[in-house]
Formats: sequence, structure tokens, C-alpha cells
Amino acid sequence: MSKPFLTLNDVLKKKLKDKEFRKYYEEEGRKLQLGLKIADLRRKRGLTQKQLAEKIHTSQAAIARIERGDYLGYSLRTLEKVALITGTRLEVNFKKSA
Repeated sequence: MSKPFLTLNDVLKKKLKDKEFRKYYEEEGRKLQLGLKIADLRRKRGLTQKQLAEKIHTSQAAIARIERGDYLGYSLRTLEKVALITGTRLEVNFKKSA
């Protein structure tokens, strides 16, 4: 009988047992969530990346970097502008780390 293939979930479950990997994985997940949220808010307002960029006085490339989730060079002021244009409110939380 052959051994079944491992799924991505199987591998991830094993890797998440490593504390350093888990910390990195969770950090990357938070960045990705922020980018996806901004993209979703922008689309709901019917805006392209270029239109949002013009409204908050930045470049389309900057919006693309933020939405991609692998960029942390944005400022709170930029996020506040995105919130204003998308009709939302920016909230910043501090939570006790695990």
C-alpha cells in the first residue's frame, strides 16, 4: 500500500508547531489581511487603484504594494486617508501577544 500524498494543510500543521515559523506566519497573515481589506473596500466604492491613489495623493504603484500585503512602508496617515475615501473608520489595536 502506497503512502498518501501530504496536503498543504498537513505540511502547514506540522510547520506551525515551530514557534518561530508560527510567529512569521501570523505576521505575514496580518499584512495580507490588511491588503485584502483595502482592496475589498476600494472595489466596493467602485474605485480603481489609480483612482484611489489620486484621491489620497499617492501613486497607483503605492496602492498596489499596500494591497499585495508584502509592504509595510505605509503610514497611519495613508491608512486614515484610505478609510476616509472608503467611508470607513481606521482602528488600531494592541493585543497581548501569545
